[in-house]
Amino acid sequence: MEKSYKTLLHQITTFVLDVDGVLTDGTVLVTSEGEMLRTMSIKDGYAIKVAIQKGFKVCIITGGTNEGVKKRLQGLGVTDFYMGSHNKVDALDEYLDIYDIPRQEVLYMGDDIPDVPAMQQVALPCCPQNAVPEVKRVAKYISHINGGQGCVRDVVEQVLKVKGHWMENFDAAHD
Repeated sequence: MEKSYKTLLHQITTFVLDVDGVLTDGTVLVTSEGEMLRTMSIKDGYAIKVAIQKGFKVCIITGGTNEGVKKRLQGLGVTDFYMGSHNKVDALDEYLDIYDIPRQEVLYMGDDIPDVPAMQQVALPCCPQNAVPEVKRVAKYISHINGGQGCVRDVVEQVLKVKGHWMENFDAAHD
């Protein structure tokens, strides 16, 4: 019998996140100049910032190359990015090797088919409620929240709560 995902929360030290469809709702607004704009949840941002302040690692692996997205996440304290990544397993392997992170300590949240191979390499593959069926099949946890609307906050908060880090020094983090 497979363990409940909740038993895996205690071992997580690292969050690996896709962007479009996870940190955003997957919608792209294209301006007349060709710039592609996205929206991101402030709640996700707060959770990411708190996680980093509590010593968790956060890595972004995305096929996208939007510098605005990178700047937003850098402002939250994220330092590890794999932008324009079309082989997410290679990016994941490189990241884990650099920091010597065991796969059993990794939560990966993705929403679409390019995420599946990387999700299969970690202890806790997760996805938003509106992920594609192929991703939902490999996810050990499916958030009740859609991408870009707080699904990252959902998983980060769960991990921090089981480790006693949620609401600790409440005034220390701002989005």
